[in-house]
Amino acid sequence: MSIWIKTITTDDLNKRCKDSLSDHLGIVFTEVGENYLIATMPVNAKTRQPMDIMHGGASAALAETVGSAAGNYCVDENKICVGLSLNTNHLKMAAKGIVTAKATPIHLGKKTQVWTIPIFNEQEVIISMTTLTLAIIEHP
Repeated sequence: MSIWIKTITTDDLNKRCKDSLSDHLGIVFTEVGENYLIATMPVNAKTRQPMDIMHGGASAALAETVGSAAGNYCVDENKICVGLSLNTNHLKMAAKGIVTAKATPIHLGKKTQVWTIPIFNEQEVIISMTTLTLAIIEHP
């Protein structure tokens, strides 16, 4: 059974993110599954820290972007999801290439959602693991 309440396509997501932080970082939504959402991000000058490895904030931004986008397609039209808590553990370094984040729900409640978002390098090794909690609020 699909978790998506609203119709979701990668084209819609990528258009929606134009001229935002995710667009600046090069985040691209690549796949919508029955119960997951995937996005990629390059490890480049925009996402690396001065030591030439991916900045932890960039991986956190990728995780929150894909998790928040997913969450907002799992609520009714009059509700939105906003970040409440983000916990990212950086497990390995990434210095180049493309990283991939996959958001999968742990809990889809009436007031909160919890998502797990591993980020993988091109060798499919987990480089970070994020747990994202979203608050569900009335659309302003």
